[in-house]
Amino acid sequence: MSNVEFWPASPERYDDVQHALTGGGEGGSCRCQWWMLTSTQWKGANAADREQLLHEEIERGPAPALIAYVDGEPAGWVRVGPRIGQPRIVRTRAYAAASLEAMDDPSVWAVSCFVVRREHRRTGLAAQLLDAAVAHARASGARVIEAYPMDPAAKKLYANNLFTGTLSMFLNAGFSEVGRPKPYQAIVVLPLTRGI
Repeated sequence: MSNVEFWPASPERYDDVQHALTGGGEGGSCRCQWWMLTSTQWKGANAADREQLLHEEIERGPAPALIAYVDGEPAGWVRVGPRIGQPRIVRTRAYAAASLEAMDDPSVWAVSCFVVRREHRRTGLAAQLLDAAVAHARASGARVIEAYPMDPAAKKLYANNLFTGTLSMFLNAGFSEVGRPKPYQAIVVLPLTRGI
């Protein structure tokens, strides 16, 4: 059985961030900046620009994500933090229309991006990353967690389309569906009780 640990994506772990993000899918070119940039900014940035933006974000702090380590090796990543700190979420009208929470509420956190290296896929690591993200949000004072997973049962999706996670994974973790901006994309929420 593998030993799995989760640590914040802090400046001293930046090499591990790079390793976790470059093991498959779009993580290597996106650098988890999709939620941080407007459409215009995204179109004007190349992979090197996005890497620099991520580096600056991690240096600035607080850590925008958690890194999963399997037997000491960086194996995955999950972005988790206050929703207001992820500008594309706040600016997306379909999310604002379906969300039950005010878009400027700092106590609402979002789990918005997963990357699992190819060699660790189909091991349950994404679900473990989600559990770690929930625990981190709770310990950091979040009141509610929101997420935007895809529903492969509603439409055949490629693996790269699943970076926000799958609906079944969130439902299995206790989240409830509150909206469908698209037939194959849900909005889910998990209320948190502080101190538990």
